[in-house]
Amino acid sequence: MFYRVEIENFFSIRHRQVLDLRVPASVPQGTNRLVPCGLGSDERAPKVVVVFGSNGSGKSTLLRALSFVCWFIHGSFALPQGVRLPHQPFNSRVSAAAPTRIAIQFSGPDLSDAGGQQTQGECPYRYEVVLGNWEDAQVLRETIVYWPRATGRKTRLVERHGNGKTKAGRAFGIAGYMSPLEKILRSNASIISTLAELRHPLALMIRDAARAVNTTVSLDGAEIGPSDVTRAYVEHPELIGALNRVIAAVGVGVRSVELQDTGAGPQLAFRHEGLRQPVSCAFEGRGALRLARLFPLIHDTLRNGNVAFIDGLDFSMHPKMLAYIVDWFRDPRRNPRLVQLWMTCHNATLLEALSKDEIVLCDRNLFGESSIFGLNDMKSVRRDDNYYKKYLAGVYGGIPRVG
Repeated sequence: MFYRVEIENFFSIRHRQVLDLRVPASVPQGTNRLVPCGLGSDERAPKVVVVFGSNGSGKSTLLRALSFVCWFIHGSFALPQGVRLPHQPFNSRVSAAAPTRIAIQFSGPDLSDAGGQQTQGECPYRYEVVLGNWEDAQVLRETIVYWPRATGRKTRLVERHGNGKTKAGRAFGIAGYMSPLEKILRSNASIISTLAELRHPLALMIRDAARAVNTTVSLDGAEIGPSDVTRAYVEHPELIGALNRVIAAVGVGVRSVELQDTGAGPQLAFRHEGLRQPVSCAFEGRGALRLARLFPLIHDTLRNGNVAFIDGLDFSMHPKMLAYIVDWFRDPRRNPRLVQLWMTCHNATLLEALSKDEIVLCDRNLFGESSIFGLNDMKSVRRDDNYYKKYLAGVYGGIPRVG
């Protein structure tokens, strides 16, 4: 679970934006919408984070930044030497020469002082990466700090600089890895993904946690295609049965979904009541097709992951079906692992099913600069407000300027 994010100079985000999802201690405890930020933590954050805003306001940029940093942690070692990292600074002359910075705060195992052995409970971690742009398109700084429960003090685990110099705290246990690390650490790769290749225990733990994040956001701009979706059902045939149970509950006009062999390979087909033959993906309605395309990611996240980033979950979905799917992440039976959902949304009717803690807004000024803020950041917002009505009235911002 991510509960604090900082982004600076990343695509439409120019100035430092801080999104802190931790809720005040005064918020009532008895709700499935809020969970502890970690095992033994007194702080809580929402399991569902819904990002609203007009077109081009920065909603997708927020999810892209989170998806990028997770990929950088677990996958950047596979990037060839000299290949530019898939990010861009804000589109201005000044920003082009300034660094990009992303930081995330999450919970991880509490560590004793004896070589990184785990103790009971969890504590806050903060990962930060600073990237150069243009000629300095490389890692300038990468740090992981944490706050052990025993002391509550900010403690360095590992710090890496652009010149390759690395420092680590005792709990990180890096002494035996320094020599091989210096040989293979590249300027466009994360120290975590690099140390994971060397089988460093804590690096493996952090890498695997980042790898367990599922996202629909492609860093190269490519979208999930029908062949990718079909492959998921072919490789995991149990998904068909699970999807059909959902279809029976949401009423999308489809009786069942099946895999058919078309001669050119398997393909999803949709059976409708009263129709003689099943309908192929090419002619199926967008709502059922959208559900079928997203279901493998959602199903896998709830069973095996820790966070899902879904850009435009509401596309082509009826509001009731949208609210039903979002509620899966609140349901302790469907979501026993306390998986977190981050999603962007234009369908304002969902606001009627959300709490103040679950709502994030993006806005963009006349200079093209995005701002990000939670509804909790606005002190005048009450918990019994009509969020739907006030949002459309422009009270909170994040709506298009029409006329």
